[in-house]
Order: sequence, then structure tokens, then C-alpha cells
Amino acid sequence: MKAVVIASLKFHAPAAMLRRALTVAAVGAGLLFAGHAAAQQVFAAASMKDALDDLSAAYTRETGKKPVLVYGASSTLARQIEKGAPADVFISADQDWMDYAQKHDLIDTSSRRNLLGNELVLIAPATTTGDVDLKTGADLDAKLGSGRLAMGDPAHVPAGLYGKAALEKLGVWSKVQGKVAAADNVRNALLLVARGEAPYGIVYKTDANAEKRVRIAGTFPADSHAPIIYPVAVTKQANRAEADPFFKFLQSPAAQATFQRYGFSRP
Repeated sequence: MKAVVIASLKFHAPAAMLRRALTVAAVGAGLLFAGHAAAQQVFAAASMKDALDDLSAAYTRETGKKPVLVYGASSTLARQIEKGAPADVFISADQDWMDYAQKHDLIDTSSRRNLLGNELVLIAPATTTGDVDLKTGADLDAKLGSGRLAMGDPAHVPAGLYGKAALEKLGVWSKVQGKVAAADNVRNALLLVARGEAPYGIVYKTDANAEKRVRIAGTFPADSHAPIIYPVAVTKQANRAEADPFFKFLQSPAAQATFQRYGFSRP
């Protein structure tokens, strides 16, 4: 059984209520399995869903043990662990939220590893044409027109933080920030573009690869933002007998090959 936090956002007052409901749902998803000590409970960045679902199925076939997967924004997951949500393994989409978990003594620091890398891209609905040259002074504001730019909330979602940094480096953030549709996690931003609710969005390359309804309209220069690194660690509260084998499995050559097939890179 898997718990997944994925939903569409609207641009009016009920959105705040939806965000609170999603947070409660994610916490509840973790607590649902609190009594199942035999299951590895993995809290992972939403952008990892497709690859990690695949790897979880492979692990279950090999071992007979089925990990419980909870997806969401790295910021939300780290705060849930801090509040006591049961997690054995935490995978963040950036270093900052793993740093947060380490600072608050939530992880076994000796287990921390850099697991994966990724790229940041601009997406548009697959039914559209034309690319955006993502260089200094890019005309993204004109491309958006009266439309919204879907991206993870730049206040705390890693993909949003990377996106804001890249747009600032290109000198266009001040022009487009008023058009941002801030999503609870990167997969919500992806859905907004896939459903045609936003003409452009900023997501990871792996997200774009996973959704046939969008296309990559541009790739942000690697030097426009900090390197996108996914660190992984075992939590302090983990059932190590169950968590350690899956933790090691994630770093195996076979698992790394699967991650790369979905578009992730080595860190």
C-alpha cells in the first residue's frame, strides 16, 4: 500500500484550505502505518515517485518486503518527521532540508549520502510549439502573457527555490514573480501545466519525462542555480533491521541504473 500526496491547485481562496488538507493527509498517511514496524517507511521527494515506485516493486519481488512510500515536498516531509511521523528513510530533493533534518537531530548523520542529481527545465503543454531561450534577459514574461507560471512554492519547495534562483540569475524573476502559481510540491506544478491550467511551469527533467501531456520548452543553465542533489539518510527513529537493507538497495548499481533510466543523474 502506498500513500501519495498529489493534487491540483486552484487560484482562489479554497487553495489555502486545500494545502492544509494535503498536509494533514500526508501526516495521516505516515501515521497510518505507525504500527507496522516490519515495513520500511520511506519519506521521499515527490519528484521521485515514478522511479521509486518502480524500485519498490523490484525490492518487493526480491525480498518479499513492501516499503511504504510517502511522497511530498521535502520541506513538508522534514517537518512531519520532526513532529513524529514515522519514517525510516528520508530522501530530500535538496541539501537544505536534509540539513534541517540533521540540525534537528532527526537523521543518523553517518548514513547521509548524496544519492542522485537532476536538471531544472521549463515545461509547456505538449500541444504547444516553440521553445524559450533561457538566457539572461529571457522573454519569459512576454511568453506568459496573462498566464501563470507553475512552480513549487519558492518559499520552501526545493524545485521552487531552484527555480527562483535561476530566474533571478537570468534577471527575469522581478518580471514574473507576480504571475507565479505556487504549488505544494513539484508534481502539483507539473499537473497544472499538464491540464492546461498554466502555459509554462518549472519542474525537474525527470518530472517532464514522466508526463506525456507536457514537453520541455527549455533547460535552465546549470550555473543559474545550485547543483540539484538528492541526499538520503536513515532516520534516528528507524527500525534499522528493516531500513538498512532498503537504504543499501537504493545505492546499488541496479537501483542507480533504474534512476538513470528515469532521467536522474549521478550526484
